[in-house]
Amino acid sequence: MNPSPLEVRKNGQETTIYCSGEWILDEARRIEKEITQLTPPQTTRCFIDFHEVTKFDSAGILLLLQLREAMKKAGHPCEIIGLDEKQSKMLRLIERGYGEEPLPKRRETLLWRIGKATLDELGVMRDFFHFLGELSIRTLGLFVNPSNFRIRETVYHIEHSGVDALFIIGLTAFLVGLVIAYESLVQLMQFGADIYVVDGIGIAITRELGPMITAIVIAGRSASAYAAEIGTMKITEEISAMRTMGFDPFYFLIIPRILALMIALPLLIFFSDITGILGGMIATKAQVDISFSFFINRLQEVLAAKHYILGIVKGPFFALIIAATGCFHGFRVTGDTESIGIETTASVVHAIFFVIACDALFAVIYTQLGY
Repeated sequence: MNPSPLEVRKNGQETTIYCSGEWILDEARRIEKEITQLTPPQTTRCFIDFHEVTKFDSAGILLLLQLREAMKKAGHPCEIIGLDEKQSKMLRLIERGYGEEPLPKRRETLLWRIGKATLDELGVMRDFFHFLGELSIRTLGLFVNPSNFRIRETVYHIEHSGVDALFIIGLTAFLVGLVIAYESLVQLMQFGADIYVVDGIGIAITRELGPMITAIVIAGRSASAYAAEIGTMKITEEISAMRTMGFDPFYFLIIPRILALMIALPLLIFFSDITGILGGMIATKAQVDISFSFFINRLQEVLAAKHYILGIVKGPFFALIIAATGCFHGFRVTGDTESIGIETTASVVHAIFFVIACDALFAVIYTQLGY
């Protein structure tokens, strides 16, 4: 049986706690148990004698400090004696940080939270541009090695992101056209300019509202789907398995989705323009009894092809933003399922924001070019 590492000896009003044996990490549990069971001395003076310790390490010095602290809390401060030069040096080194108060928790003021949120968003933007750079390199690699292009996956995503979205796109655009017509007629009827509702509906929907509504609906539908799909694959380590087998996730997961949406979105915008104008035409017929034939003839007179083209041109850019944002946030998913929800929500928010910012940029460019 191992002798006790602590021995208490009293001599009148003095008490000495003799430490012996090996005060090392392997013996730490036994020594700590002895310290907790030690009865505080009832004398006026107390010493801790360390000269009988045959072997020690940093864990032993920490236990020595713990013993001194325990005696101090019991109301009997002890002086440490019997240390050699090496032990004294280690004691001074460890003693500097022993018992320090923890740093006070930072007050999260409004200004601090705003700054932290700003830095977090800037970090996401930096990572996103890095992602776009890597995507550009992989896309250029398709010209060097066209066999990496996945036709089947691209066609699948055209159907999934384009054809399956026709109903919701058509319904949304139809209702928007309906609302625009009713709201415009309320103002135009006051001046007897009912006929100009055709001009407003045709130009507004083909140039701005059709592309914007389509992009926002697809951002909520496809960006979230891409983020959730890729995020789930990352959690289940399917992406790691693909890399292990030599398959590049950019060619199998990202580029097919982006190309599919860049093909599907202009077609969806065209469909959105038709249904939006149809909604406006029905609302005009119900409100001021302008016939469908007259509406269409007037639309042919006032709606120049450039307005339709300027709206369609935005489609591939919106598609690139939406698909890239969804895939980017999918790859940001960490090892827990909660992050899927966080990144999916972030993908929709960022995709819609970037789409609106891109549309504003197009508006400035079109204005400067005189369109």
